[in-house]
Amino acid sequence: MAPHPIVQAVIDFTAGAAGGTACVLSGQPLDTVKVKMQTFPGMYRGFVHCLLSTFRQVGVRGLYKGTTPALLANVCENSVLFLSYGFCQDVVRYLAAVEAGRGLSDFQKASSGSLASIFSSLVLCPTELVKCRLQAMYEMEASGKITRGQQKVWSVVKSVMETDGPLGFYQGLTSSLLREFPGYFCFFGGYEFSRSTFARYMGTDKEGIGTAALMFSGGFGGACLWLLIYPIDCVKSRIQVYSLAGRQEGFLKTFLGIVRNEGFRALYSGLTPTMIRTFPANGALFWAYEFTRKFMMEAAGA
Repeated sequence: MAPHPIVQAVIDFTAGAAGGTACVLSGQPLDTVKVKMQTFPGMYRGFVHCLLSTFRQVGVRGLYKGTTPALLANVCENSVLFLSYGFCQDVVRYLAAVEAGRGLSDFQKASSGSLASIFSSLVLCPTELVKCRLQAMYEMEASGKITRGQQKVWSVVKSVMETDGPLGFYQGLTSSLLREFPGYFCFFGGYEFSRSTFARYMGTDKEGIGTAALMFSGGFGGACLWLLIYPIDCVKSRIQVYSLAGRQEGFLKTFLGIVRNEGFRALYSGLTPTMIRTFPANGALFWAYEFTRKFMMEAAGA
């Protein structure tokens, strides 16, 4: 028996929060390296150089710079994402005239995830802006773009409020929406496709594929997402970090500026740590989500 819609919403919201927490704790150091390489590609020779340089400059704490807003961002994003994902599945079910009780196809679930990303972007953008600025703070100071003394979460929040007001937290929103809408189609589509493939190979249903296959499927979904949207994410990071130094440029102008001045390859700077990070981080995300959701559904008698 399906739980009450409000109970189902609480379950989806809580499971999403658990998934977001697991994602950040397992992948934050590599996410920090990604942002540094995206915003200052000429400062590092590659992934390993950036990782070691950060460790030498500021220690292990430097790799976890921005963890607080990252945790807040991911918990909020994934809570809203998976809550919206449940609602959007109902919308897709209605539009596709799928009978109640019948499962959606992988394509329909991917479409539901794409629609849900619109809502999660509105929550993600402000917290991700603070996270990216904190992660690239050392490079911003070293390059003389800002003065020292802005390395606390509250300092960044205060700076945005004083300079641009509340709407300043939505710098990069266009890039976020351009990134999330197609990205989450691939994210949920890749995840469901991988789970379906494992289920056929093992002769079971999706729920019986086991933890390893589940986590691989989460990582595969993440890899599909990042391969598609990475250049857009790079532009978003530039907009959010460089606006701290007073550079207010839109998506298209920033994109063309990177290509013209640094070449197309600069849009993929930091892709290596991102792809390494995506399997443990997104594997942990979906494992925590599915485990929490199953546990709560059983507790609710569903």
